[in-house]
Amino acid sequence: MAIAIGYIIACIGALAAYLLSTGESRKKKYKIWGIALMIPISPALAFSIGLSYAISVENGWAGLIMWLIFPIIFLIGLTLLLVGIFKKEKEERN
Repeated sequence: MAIAIGYIIACIGALAAYLLSTGESRKKKYKIWGIALMIPISPALAFSIGLSYAISVENGWAGLIMWLIFPIIFLIGLTLLLVGIFKKEKEERN
């Protein structure tokens, strides 16, 4: 049940980020998705994937793979956030 809750939290975070980023500029989308990946998605997804893997290989220590998955997803979110902060907007010419 805990595994399903982790996947549900990750899906809700992705859905919320999608809904918040529709109709926004590219810079704003990067910021929204970066924050969404770092806060709700990465811990929940790492937890769920780690426990799913531990159950599939029938070894509790294999669940520590979540300690590798979390920083990878977190750094992707941090990169997106920093791109959103420091990216310059292109001026539209008429």
